Amino acid sequence: MKFVELGLRPELVRAVTAAGYTVATPIQERAIPVALEGRDLIACAQTGTGKTAAFLLPILQRLAAGKPGRRPRALVVTPTRELAAQIADMATLYGKHLGLRHTVIFGGVGMEPQTRRLRSGLDLLIATPGRLLDHMRRKQADLSGVETVVLDEADRMLDMGFLPDVRKILAALPRTRQNLFYSATMPNEIEDLIRRTTNNPEMVEVTRRATPVGAITQVVHPVAMTRKKDLLADVLKRPEVGQTLVFTRTKARANQLARKLEHSGRRVAAIHGNKSQNARTRALDGFRSGSIDTLIATDIAARGIDVDGISHVINFDLPNVPEDYVHRIGRTARAGASGSAISFAAPEERPQLAAIERLVGKTIRREDVAGFPVTADSTAAVSQRSRRPPQYRGNRGGNGSGPGAGSRSYGSRANGNRGRGRPGRERRPA
Repeated sequence: MKFVELGLRPELVRAVTAAGYTVATPIQERAIPVALEGRDLIACAQTGTGKTAAFLLPILQRLAAGKPGRRPRALVVTPTRELAAQIADMATLYGKHLGLRHTVIFGGVGMEPQTRRLRSGLDLLIATPGRLLDHMRRKQADLSGVETVVLDEADRMLDMGFLPDVRKILAALPRTRQNLFYSATMPNEIEDLIRRTTNNPEMVEVTRRATPVGAITQVVHPVAMTRKKDLLADVLKRPEVGQTLVFTRTKARANQLARKLEHSGRRVAAIHGNKSQNARTRALDGFRSGSIDTLIATDIAARGIDVDGISHVINFDLPNVPEDYVHRIGRTARAGASGSAISFAAPEERPQLAAIERLVGKTIRREDVAGFPVTADSTAAVSQRSRRPPQYRGNRGGNGSGPGAGSRSYGSRANGNRGRGRPGRERRPA
């Protein structure tokens, strides 16, 4: 469906078209009409499916129809600084013909400039939970005029420990409001929050819950833990490996890899929570422009990375939480492109690999790399589909095996299956 058919104002359609987008993605096609009606909405969609535009466009339309005031009328809460900045950029792009005022606030930078912007009057506020609460405690953020609230990446906010902050923020909002929840997975805690917060919400689902994008080629390289750094350097020399995102489990490991690769011919940067906001911004800007071709990231810092053209995602360390595997590899194969996900699996990581394969519902292809032998016993251990360990029981993301897609009323606790849907090859909004 084309954007002009979704009931959007001409100014919004013009801005979206000027940005190069004409055809809505499945999440946009299903979510925008519901949000335009003013209904509460729960949207389950993977990264790279266009969900930012799915909530921003109807919010901008609603704001343009109202009267501007001193207090924000719409609030978007998102877990990371990078995501907040990205959403603010999209609000500028899509709302350029509407004359609306918005600002973004997050930690890692001074509060005073943000306070001045909050006091100057705005229509849309985009914020991370911790910094927003800081402003609220200082009586610098008046949320009494909020008509629409968006919780973006709700599952990640749970993972990062923000749920208590989110509850405090929601409690400070007017009781009568529109609630829009966007999440790639739907853990029980988020379902409980939705149940207590929303009013007969519509559920929109366009993909199987916590299932990787089908256009991604996935492979596991068995390797000894002590040889992973050498294997990474070897893989990055392959001619088909372009813009690459490498995931590590720790900040220290990210720094170590960046130092090791400094003289490899690759242009490398690391991004994690110990980096200053300016350093994180420079690294992301360089990765987007191509001046940096290898970005090494931890899961938390990488949540806001939305970059077209990433050819490879490399899991240097397998994640402890299997759903994070889906979030990671979803950074490639965006907007209809193809991509590759390579995972390094040491024998001692077999529980993590088994949990990932149970989540995605298939055995990921193993491929040995010449020069990086693993003992026969170790290879068998990596390949073994072992019993799922206790920390992975009670899969937060459901089994993702059900057919069907579309919209339904959220009348009871969701469990089990989600719909599926796949965007076409037209260029899509972020």
